[in-house]
Amino acid sequence: MNRFVLCACFLMSFLLGTTEGIAQEVSDKILGEWWTASKEAKVEIYKCGDKYCGKLSWLKEPNEEDGSPKVDDENPDPKLRSRKLLNLEILYDFEYDEDLEWEDGEIYDAKSGKTYSCILTLEENYQVLNVRGYIGFSFIGRTETWQRAR
Repeated sequence: MNRFVLCACFLMSFLLGTTEGIAQEVSDKILGEWWTASKEAKVEIYKCGDKYCGKLSWLKEPNEEDGSPKVDDENPDPKLRSRKLLNLEILYDFEYDEDLEWEDGEIYDAKSGKTYSCILTLEENYQVLNVRGYIGFSFIGRTETWQRAR
């Protein structure tokens, strides 16, 4: 009897560890670089602790006409307006839900200086990411389609 219980416990531990590993593998499918819809920027999505974040990793025009780096000059906080746009974190605190959806995060729009609630949905081919920014309710918002860069 003890041998049976021990085998059952081992089997359950193995199966739980395996399904957790599979869920982790699926949730990490979002990692990598993504072209924004306008192709004016790339966003690198990476793990930040047990959540997912993203930063501007490439800009078509990273500098002003005088050669100085573009900065976050639309930020509502005057103390943050001198931050360089390149490598600026614009996606925060996304959690993998299921069904290739990451939620409970926020997206910062550097062009307007506004932050929105956001849901990220990865299509099954893992090459297309739908980025939905909204205020209050997700059905009141805008979706942009990003393409995997690499």
